[in-house]
Amino acid sequence: MESLQELEERRAYECRLMPGRALESVDDAEEFLRDRGLLTRTPDSALPSFYEACHEEPYKPGARGFGSWPATKWPWFEALARRPGVFPLKIHRGKHILLSEETAALVDPILRAELARMEQEGEDWRLVLEHLAVAGPSTAEDLRVELGLKPKELKLIRYPLELCGAVVSRIIVVELAGGGHDHMSELTRWDQAYPEPSGRGGLDDLIVAAVRAAVVAPEREVPRWFSWTWWTRDDPVVERLVAEGRLVRPEPGWVAAPASA
Repeated sequence: MESLQELEERRAYECRLMPGRALESVDDAEEFLRDRGLLTRTPDSALPSFYEACHEEPYKPGARGFGSWPATKWPWFEALARRPGVFPLKIHRGKHILLSEETAALVDPILRAELARMEQEGEDWRLVLEHLAVAGPSTAEDLRVELGLKPKELKLIRYPLELCGAVVSRIIVVELAGGGHDHMSELTRWDQAYPEPSGRGGLDDLIVAAVRAAVVAPEREVPRWFSWTWWTRDDPVVERLVAEGRLVRPEPGWVAAPASA
């Protein structure tokens, strides 16, 4: 087993934490995503971060929120999110996270179960999901108009749907009749974004893949990586995965995925 120091050194290289490993293009970013399997937008955990790997001065030094994003590379995230085989979700506690096709296959059974749960548990959620099932991917504005909802009403309905992964949202570029273009949010049911069930994966496989993406991570933060609360409450996943040898503890309080995982 690698020591914690060795894992941290490998993490610095593989998660592009060194300026010499900065992302140079959207193609470079896509290769980074394929290698890691998932990327958060901003650095907020041990999971690899898209913007952290940019190594660029913020748009507005000292600012929070959008102002803290990379000055010129910030649009690359949405550009990558629009590429085939890339899945932008908000299952990272409501924040955007990009999944590769391989990781999407692992999360697929969870999101299909969440989609079925949301269809059963709320009339408003069911209304939106049934509309998307018939109409297909729809802009937030079209959805709001067709369902007769106010902007705040739609926002309150879509948030839990995106939080659990039942609905995928991405920014699309729409050409305007008078010339120019606009950026709009498009909503898609998970089973439309990923039509064929993967037939594999699940929570255990996802956690192992996420730890592998991080290389090494504080054990206490792993249950906070994803939005679902049912498994942190009822299922000690990390402890079981360590017992099974699918995760290892290089030192107390830290977890990593063995090379064979």
